[in-house]
Amino acid sequence: MMKLIKYLKPYWLPITAILVLAFFQSLSELYLPTLMSDIVDKGIMAGDTDYIWRVGGQMLLVALAGTAGAIISSYLSAKVASGYGKDLRRKVFTRVSSFSLHEFDKIGTATLITRTTNDITQVQQVWVMILRMMISAPMMSIGGIVMAVSKDAKLSLIIVVVIPVLLGVIGFLAAKGIPLFKVIQEKVDRLNLVVREGLTGIRVIRAFNRTAYEKVKFQGANRELTDTAIRVNIIMATMMPAMMLIMNFTSIAIIWFGGIRIDAGHMQVGDLMAFIQYVMQIMFSFVMVSMMFIMIPRASASAVRINDVLETVPEINDPDVATSTGSQKGYVEFRDVTFSYPGAEAPAISNISFAARPGEVTAIIGGTGSGKSTLVNLIPRFYDVDSGNVLVDGVDVRELTQEQLRAKIGLVPQKALLFSGSIAANIRYGKEGATDEEIRKAAEIAQATEFISEMKDGFDSEIAQGGTNVSGGQKQRLTIARALVRRPEIYLFDDNFSALDFKTDARLRAALRKETADATVIIVAQRVSTVMDANRIIVLDDGQIAGIGTHKELLKNCDVYREIVSSQLAEEELA
Repeated sequence: MMKLIKYLKPYWLPITAILVLAFFQSLSELYLPTLMSDIVDKGIMAGDTDYIWRVGGQMLLVALAGTAGAIISSYLSAKVASGYGKDLRRKVFTRVSSFSLHEFDKIGTATLITRTTNDITQVQQVWVMILRMMISAPMMSIGGIVMAVSKDAKLSLIIVVVIPVLLGVIGFLAAKGIPLFKVIQEKVDRLNLVVREGLTGIRVIRAFNRTAYEKVKFQGANRELTDTAIRVNIIMATMMPAMMLIMNFTSIAIIWFGGIRIDAGHMQVGDLMAFIQYVMQIMFSFVMVSMMFIMIPRASASAVRINDVLETVPEINDPDVATSTGSQKGYVEFRDVTFSYPGAEAPAISNISFAARPGEVTAIIGGTGSGKSTLVNLIPRFYDVDSGNVLVDGVDVRELTQEQLRAKIGLVPQKALLFSGSIAANIRYGKEGATDEEIRKAAEIAQATEFISEMKDGFDSEIAQGGTNVSGGQKQRLTIARALVRRPEIYLFDDNFSALDFKTDARLRAALRKETADATVIIVAQRVSTVMDANRIIVLDDGQIAGIGTHKELLKNCDVYREIVSSQLAEEELA
């Protein structure tokens, strides 16, 4: 919690106002029992009606002032906490947006969602309570002790006995409950993970008839969270009855010993009534503190998780001084590149060297797990290489800013991803200021115009979240159109033609050849028919280059490529 206090700096003015209001509110509440004591002892006992009306009017004004202060303080507290939560969500989202893929893999998407939503909500709610109660409670307890002692010092010894008992009960229950709050947040993470997997994988779940299994898995995660929450709530629920029990016994003790002192003539009835009020204020202050102990531990666990995200330093950062690329446009070169995923036993790719030039098509082919997508992901610097250099336009990608580098690249990822919104908005995602004509032309080249025109609203037709209302091939073509509208120097197609039939694939590649004549095109593909016409084919095998050349050259010189071609031709003939 302490590390996140620095984000309250923009709200120092309303917090100061809350402190001032809490001070005056405490004064008003402390002053009321004294006025009540005067009415009893000097008004009622003396039968002075005018005095009762005068002091009663003062009590009414003081009560109204305290009420007004409480309302304004509550409003400012809610405003500060809400603004703080908004700023914290923005900072967490901004930091997460700067993470490399390695940080996403290490922390996990499900827990990042929980930390950005549930955890920040926990911290936001506790700040409302802190500003409302934690500020006024110490003032009330200290002021109450001072006023109680001023009324009767000997009777105040009861407070000396009660407060340690109260603090002991609060400390004991807090020690039992605090460790469980961190466990609760971990259980929420687990539940989010199960729900997220169940929703995103619903087609696979139904296809394999595993709905019952997923229900059992969800019920298990749900039960674990519920059981932990019940344990915490049982522990914390005992706090309030314990507080009330102590308060009631304290009241009995005060009335008992206060009656003895009144009978001995050492105390007046009004003073005893005021003393009871002050002790109740002290006790309620501690009750408010105990309520904070219910919320602060969970918020502290959430604050630690939030701070872990904010303090995570992204592995991929922009250089202090960016290097300009000069006159070269679209030139890509790998120089003896080796890369390993974190924790992997062996490199994903080793000793990779090749060059891709503008006006040429460079194709990458190989078996599953040979490192094709890994190689492509190094160009936009989703990961940094272990050794060697990846150069774009003659400059190492680590010497360019990420924005500068990615402005040169149009990437079509292996997994076609669309966002909720219209078709036009999804294509325009590649170029914010793209005109309708540019969008239409990109869709035409991507062979998407035909199915778009058949939709009810054409380019204004809505795409569901994740593109669930279009087929796999349609998603692929829309993601290709999104890259084409950007008109970059370098096109990266990461196995994007596998969802297309041979006829559409051939038409698309023919249209692309004209559109990308001046750009560098790098294609990752599984089909030999997709790469046959490339200027350069790179064959990967177990993370290493098995051969580089044209289709004809590789048929003669590369056994791996020849095996791939023969296996696919045999499949086509059988078909």
